[in-house]
Amino acid sequence: MGLPSIRRTAAASMSACLVGLAVAGCARFDDTASTPFTTVPTFSAGGEVQPRQQAPTSSPSAGTTEPPRALAPCEDADPNVVATCLDTTGGLTMLPGAQSALVTERRTGRILRVAPGTAPEEVARLDVDGSGDGGLLSIALSPTYVEDNLLYAYVSTATDNRVVRLAPGDAPKAVLTGIPRGATGNAGALAFSAPNELMVLTGNAGNPGAATDPASLAGKLLRVTALTPDLPGGQPLPQIVLSGIGTAGGVCVDPHGGGVWVTDRTALEDRLQRVAPNGAAGVPVWTWPDRPGVAGCAAGPDAVAVSLTAGKALALVALDPHTGSATAAPALLAQNKYGQLGGAALGDKNQVWVSTVNKSGNEVGPTDDRVVKIPAPQGGGGFD
Repeated sequence: MGLPSIRRTAAASMSACLVGLAVAGCARFDDTASTPFTTVPTFSAGGEVQPRQQAPTSSPSAGTTEPPRALAPCEDADPNVVATCLDTTGGLTMLPGAQSALVTERRTGRILRVAPGTAPEEVARLDVDGSGDGGLLSIALSPTYVEDNLLYAYVSTATDNRVVRLAPGDAPKAVLTGIPRGATGNAGALAFSAPNELMVLTGNAGNPGAATDPASLAGKLLRVTALTPDLPGGQPLPQIVLSGIGTAGGVCVDPHGGGVWVTDRTALEDRLQRVAPNGAAGVPVWTWPDRPGVAGCAAGPDAVAVSLTAGKALALVALDPHTGSATAAPALLAQNKYGQLGGAALGDKNQVWVSTVNKSGNEVGPTDDRVVKIPAPQGGGGFD
């Protein structure tokens, strides 16, 4: 598709969507209605996908040119492709060192470690309800992951969406339950903004009214500080940071300044919003009235990269580092090259890793779905 038209939105037109009140009322945190995690997840190598290898080339030999070698199944000629032949992906997060990542398969519940030149390795598998747009939707590393190997995941069950904590050799433990589930609008995202502060972005479960209802956990950006499962008396209510969220896209944190960025899709437009390091919620920084399907994001001090699903590109929004406002129309990277993009994570060397969701649509390539590295432009990428 062509370059989507884009525009700014005045602050006054969106301020009514932002609510900074604590949740009150009848939000559900009762696990008795649904106990889908009855088996201990497996933590073992088991990824059957073959690694991406270097593209075959023709080379002169004794005055002749060798014919190009045929690609094997699940072998991709693109050297920026990290992993191939995945089921449609959910979340993507970098591992320490930014040389490898964890990617989730939304419908199968698999968590895979992916790195260039190696086969994807299954490190865990969760029991999720992947019907509709639900399933294993996002993943975040514990801030002390190197010591504890803890993961946090946003998942769908048959009756709700929830956040669970996953430790090696143990069954998933619920941290936040009762996020409404619908036929659509179940997408969610996770990111740590502080060592004991997990930001949870929830979709509106197909009910726009729930997104502005302070008694509902749907359609919100939530701040969760009680991260220990099974607390006596149940989990405390999270704080609402933003309300009025439509279809949840992604949540990402600037590792330098601490600002939190959120993408979501509404009936009128897609948008990128910012929460300042002091917790103040601002108006959308950029809006896309053509609704290219904003999804995962990766943030730096001078730019935010946003995966576009319908737009089939990575949008790079340049920022004023002092005000957090956009300084120019977003640039589009790798447009129409890899198809529909979902997850995004910041790798090393000014690269953004993205995951594709082509198997959720009807344009599937021979090695989809994939994890791909996209280099940011030199001089002004904003991720160093």
